[in-house]
Order: sequence, then C-alpha cells, then structure tokens
Amino acid sequence: MEQSVKKKRRSFPSAYTVIIIVLILVQALTFFIPSGKYSTLTYDSEIDQFAVTNAQDKTIMEPATQKTLDKYKINIKVDKFSDGTIYRPAAIPNSYEQIKKPKRGIMGTITQFLRSQVQGITESVDIMIFILILGGVIGIVNATGAMDAGMMRLSEKLKGKQKWLIVIVTTLIAIGGTTFGLAEETIAFYPILIPIFLLAGYDTLTAVATIYLGTAIGTMSSTINPFSTVIASNAAGISFTDGMPLRILMWITAVGISIIYTIRYAEKVRLNPAASLVADQAESDHERFLGGQDREKNANFTKRQKFSLLVFALGFVVMIYGVQQLGWYFTEIAVVFLAVTYVLAFVSGLGEKKFIDSFVTGAADLLGVALIVGLARSVGIVMENSFISDTIMNFFSNAISGMNNIIFIWFMFLVYIILGFFIQSSSGLAVLSMPIMAPLADVVGIDRALIVDAYNWGQGLIGLVAPTGLILVSLSVVNIGFDKWIKFVTKLLVTIIILILAFLAVGVFIS
Repeated sequence: MEQSVKKKRRSFPSAYTVIIIVLILVQALTFFIPSGKYSTLTYDSEIDQFAVTNAQDKTIMEPATQKTLDKYKINIKVDKFSDGTIYRPAAIPNSYEQIKKPKRGIMGTITQFLRSQVQGITESVDIMIFILILGGVIGIVNATGAMDAGMMRLSEKLKGKQKWLIVIVTTLIAIGGTTFGLAEETIAFYPILIPIFLLAGYDTLTAVATIYLGTAIGTMSSTINPFSTVIASNAAGISFTDGMPLRILMWITAVGISIIYTIRYAEKVRLNPAASLVADQAESDHERFLGGQDREKNANFTKRQKFSLLVFALGFVVMIYGVQQLGWYFTEIAVVFLAVTYVLAFVSGLGEKKFIDSFVTGAADLLGVALIVGLARSVGIVMENSFISDTIMNFFSNAISGMNNIIFIWFMFLVYIILGFFIQSSSGLAVLSMPIMAPLADVVGIDRALIVDAYNWGQGLIGLVAPTGLILVSLSVVNIGFDKWIKFVTKLLVTIIILILAFLAVGVFIS
C-alpha cells in the first residue's frame, strides 16, 4: 500500500509575530546605536514663554519672541507657536549631544520588551475603543439584515460597472488623505466595503488595496494636510503653499497609477478567480463576509433596515466632518458611534438579548485588530525610551551636507523613508526634523519646499510596507498574510519610487 507523506506547509508569520520580530530587532539596535538628544524648544501657552530643554533635561525659560527663535536658529515665525500650529517640541539645530545610555541588564531588557507592549496598548486605548465600538455597531447592523439587503441592491447596480467601485472609493479616500490626513479612520470602511467587493466578483485583497492605497497614497501626496504638509512647512520656515503645484501633480499621478494598478489586478481576479493571491482563502472569506446564506432571502429591503443603514451612514458623515472641521480625534469619534449604538437600540427592531449579543460578537470580531494597533505603538516607545531617534537623525543630517543638489534631495528622500519607518507620527517627525533638515536646502541652493516633499513622499511611501504602520492592522481585518501584500504591492512600490525620484529632480530644476 502506497503512502504519501504530506509536508506541512510553512505559513508566513501572523501580524502579531511580525510586529514582535520588528520590536526585537529595534530592541537589539538600542545596544549598538548611541543614545543622544537634541535640545528642544516648547511653547508654554499658560505663561507665554518658551521652555528650552537641553540633552541633560535642564530647562530654562526664554521670552516667546522672534528674537529668541533667531537666537536658537529656528527659522519659524513666532505666531506659529502661539496659535497652536506648532504644538510639539521643536528640535534646535546643531544642539545634538550624546548622552549616557540607560543601563539595562538582561532583566531590564526583558522588562522593557514586555512593558513597551503594555504601554503601547495603554497609549492606543482611544483608537482601540473606537475599533471595538465600531465592531459592535457593525454587528448590530448585520443582525438586522440591513447590510445584506443593502449590498444586494448595490451589487445589482454595479453589474458591468465594477471598476467604478475601485475608482470612486480610492479617489474619495485619497482626497481625505491629502486634505486632512484620513488614515486610521479607514479601518471603519473594511467590514462595510469588503462584502461589496466580494459580490462584485473581486477578492478581499482588492478591497484592502482599494482602501489602503487610497489612504497611503493620499497622505503621501499631501497637499493641505495639517498633520504633515502644513506643520512641516511651518517648521521649515515656509508657507505650506510653496511648491503646491508639484504636490497636486504628484497626487493626481500617484493616485491615478494606484487605481490603474488595482483595477488590472482586480479584473484579472474577476475573470479568473484562481489568479487571486488569496485564492486559498476564498471560500472562508465568502463564508465570513457573506455569511454563506441564501442572499435572496435578504433581497427585501424593509423600511426599518433602510433606516438602520441611514443611521449607520450618518455616523460616518459626522465622523468625517468632525475630523476635518472640528479637529476631532478617536475619543470624539468613538462617542459618535456609541451614540449610533443607542439610536440603533430603538430603530433596529432587535430584542434586548439579540441586540447585546450582536454588539458583543461584532466587537469580538475586531478585537484582534485593536490589539495590533497597541502592539505596533510599542516599537516607537522602545526607541523613545532608548533615545536613539535623535542619533539616527543627527547621523543622516551630517551625511547629507556637501552633496550635489539632485543627489542631496534623493538622499533626503531615502533618509525620510528610514526615519518614517521608525517614527510613525507625521507631525512628530516634521517638528523634530525640519528645523535641522530644512536649512541644509539653503546650503545646496534648492527650495526648502523640496525638503517638505522629500519628507512627505519618503515617510508616506514607507507606510505602504512598514509593519510599524497601518498596513498590518488593515491586513488583519481580512486575515491576509503580510507576504501576500508584499507580493501584490512590490511592482507598484518600485513604480512610485521612480515617480518620486523624477518629481524631486524636476523640483530641483524649477526651484
């Protein structure tokens, strides 16, 4: 009797494992990279003074005047501090000092490794609560049958026009990214849009690509995003409108390329499902997101279901308005969807037990996503507590000086790719780096706006693949492995890099 021995196929590590691996690597780097700090200047609005803190954490108070900023060679207008535009500590150029590395033995290292994860979850609790409440709301809407009925109607209208789903969703999200930094908020769109993509004949990877490329390319090609372009320009001592035509052209080109790239893959999958990079999980994806039900039973779209969907949709309208116009963050957004939950309690028609069970089940579905958000934050915490971020920046700022202007701006782009991997906060990276990097543009004779572009495009580009960013959170929603995403996005990544290098070179010639 012939026996066949099947080798167990090794699967790519899960999102949790990838983050832990990155955390261990960063933890190891802290033993080799010297600790150091720049002196910083912070505006104290209560006493209308600048607090100047050196590498030894000694603070002196200075008058909040332009003269003080000139004294420390910080080329930022004083009113940008007083009006709250610059709200983070600004690094003082040429003030870097090495400091004594924090002593940590084996137990200290293990403690930091574990503590950083708990601290990361603690510091991300507002985002995590938003995700859990959102999951609960989605669970309630699904229990009413409103989502199924609504998707059936939409899928009928999309027949023969599936490509427009990709075009519209990517464009709208990219507009949000370039204008007000729409990023983590897009997590809310996955559970809603994925079933629609599946009904249109696409796979879950198409849905992730459409949503994630929209936010990643949109924020990368930022034009008036206050959390990147505006704050970086102010920290560089220029107006955010400087260099705007080049940024708008980059947004149009990069978003257009991303849409075409996604459509080519999506249509290949629609015509031949076996060509999908996630074909091995197609059956489980349909079972999970489409319920494996006879969807014809849900075709009857009742008034109660319509009203439930309307309440749900209004939550998103309020969320986008609040983020864009009122400066809301995740605490306020979570409050909005909690209010939606209470309204649905009266309009959904579900009994008390089913309502609560649906909310808890929906929240449980996104619990893993919420935990990944917290774990990803731990990498930055290890760097902050080990004081190596400033050392990395100082190394690159010294390496850049004296280069040819085109080589200089290309190298600056590479620098921001590396810094963007480690420092995920766009506003934090802007205020930390711009007072140091922007003056280097004057030395090589190019416009400071190009430094802002290198910052935007470098830290934005690495967001496509950085495990410390939003991509692992997005992939975990649909249980897609990081290796499959890399396989999908590699050609696009190379294309966008070539595009950025070309745009930076053009910028040098016209500056």
